[in-house]
Amino acid sequence: MYLCSGMKTIFLNKEPQASEPCVATIGMFDGVHQGHRFVIDCLREEAERQQLPSCVVTFERPPRQIIQPDWKPQMLSTLDEKLVLLSQTEIDMCVVLSFTKEMSQLSAYDFMQQVLKEQLGVRVLLTGYDNHFGHRTAETRETFEDYQRYGQSLGMEVKCLPPYTSKRLSSSFIRELLAEGQVEEANECLGYPYSISGTVVTGNHIGTDLGFPTANLQTDDDSKLIPANGVYAVKVRLSDSLEQKHGMANIGRRPTFDGKQTTIETHILRHFGPLYGQRLSVAFIHRLRDEQRFDTPEALSAQLFHDAETAEEQLNKDIEE
Repeated sequence: MYLCSGMKTIFLNKEPQASEPCVATIGMFDGVHQGHRFVIDCLREEAERQQLPSCVVTFERPPRQIIQPDWKPQMLSTLDEKLVLLSQTEIDMCVVLSFTKEMSQLSAYDFMQQVLKEQLGVRVLLTGYDNHFGHRTAETRETFEDYQRYGQSLGMEVKCLPPYTSKRLSSSFIRELLAEGQVEEANECLGYPYSISGTVVTGNHIGTDLGFPTANLQTDDDSKLIPANGVYAVKVRLSDSLEQKHGMANIGRRPTFDGKQTTIETHILRHFGPLYGQRLSVAFIHRLRDEQRFDTPEALSAQLFHDAETAEEQLNKDIEE
């Protein structure tokens, strides 16, 4: 167990149980987007009514990754990022489950009894009307009413969450937006700018030769989703600094130079000096254009000057607004 900005975090595979009864909700909470925050607001309100701690139960890795080992996730947040985002919602506790093959075989009733009641002491469970958990077959497709009935026999009240909005909002939808390069729309759904983090590694120095030295980013986690290829206006944070600098980033294969490997290259505006070995966090604010092939390096360089001006203009406009 450890504290993250006041939120108690319990890794259930390492600790036998939570310390006190609680009001809980359960889900992957990938990205902790606006819809998730609505659920958590409902959770906190119910916990206050019940005079019990609020608890989000989530997973260390997507359950599907255990059931289908060949499946490659594209996540909006790493576990560490998710815990930080959850801590900002002012919940009292987050329980992280290590999903296993054994857990995947538990029926909904057994999961509620063995995990939620006996290990976590859940008194009230908030869930969406169409949410499902527990091992299911064609013969056992429980409804919300089934969960309520199970809860009654276990001394656990199961309550239905109200719908967030009529607008489609889910982690899957946000992934689709990012995969299409629609970062502005994705950021609106998330409630914050989507970002990726990593370490600056040595590249081919092509940007330097063009007058635009870039930081070649090696991401921390290969399961983190990378937005669509293209050029973006970004905000960059160096190492552990709180200051964000303006920049532009290119995701792609450098078609002007017949590149074969996808790279993430970031040019920080008006920054001088090497960045090798430093950690960067790159937040995607606006999409400037698609990746394209130029006939000559000089033509590409001219376009980069234009991109830099556009990025600076758009990011400064955001500040003014």
